[in-house]
Amino acid sequence: MSMIPVLLSIATFVSTMAGGITAIKNLKRLHYVLGFTAGVILGVIAFDLLPEIFRLVAEHHFDPTKPMIALVIGFLVFHIFEKGLLIHHAHEHEYGDHKHPQVGVLSALALSGHSFLDGVGIGLGFQVNTAVGVAVAIAVIGHDFADGLNTVSLMLTHKNSIRKASKLLLLDAIAPVLGVGSTFLFQLADSQLVIYLGFFTGFLLYIGASDILPQAHEENSSRWTIALTVLGASLMFVVTRFA
Repeated sequence: MSMIPVLLSIATFVSTMAGGITAIKNLKRLHYVLGFTAGVILGVIAFDLLPEIFRLVAEHHFDPTKPMIALVIGFLVFHIFEKGLLIHHAHEHEYGDHKHPQVGVLSALALSGHSFLDGVGIGLGFQVNTAVGVAVAIAVIGHDFADGLNTVSLMLTHKNSIRKASKLLLLDAIAPVLGVGSTFLFQLADSQLVIYLGFFTGFLLYIGASDILPQAHEENSSRWTIALTVLGASLMFVVTRFA
């Protein structure tokens, strides 16, 4: 394998960092950032992850039930973890509004895991041929800006410090580079990839609909927030179509 995928993975690093820095620089307008992020997540699910699952199922004649089971498991795993982690705060409304840094860290780590597998996707694409590898890399670079945005937004909305958010952002930015490097050592079967995609789709569906979007409207719900959600989803439609 040539060094081209490694060079492209460096572009994903830059894209991720740019997204995270954008979120950090807009702390006072975080509800707008969260609204946009929710739209981006919806777009990633609808126009990137689900179509890729459908393509793999059709191309390889996989049982479509398996990735859908993985999707439900991904949704429920995070739901159970979040509610189990926070169950001792059941009466916290009596003491005012509180956020939970652990949830933000868990979400950011999960996104870093996804970014690592984005890098794996780039490397495996180049194992097929250069054209496939470049196409995958363009798609990853396009939505890694959103990954950086999501990582910082999730950390800050759950009251983590900017310093800690920056560390998780750096981890998320490095992850695709490491993912590409790992593909020099192994190959991932399509049957495994489709299960992973289902699981991660369920995770994103949960944090987008049950976490980020409600947070965006919690204190400053407005037409602008709604418009940014629509813009985020529309942007991902355009990115995935051109990628």
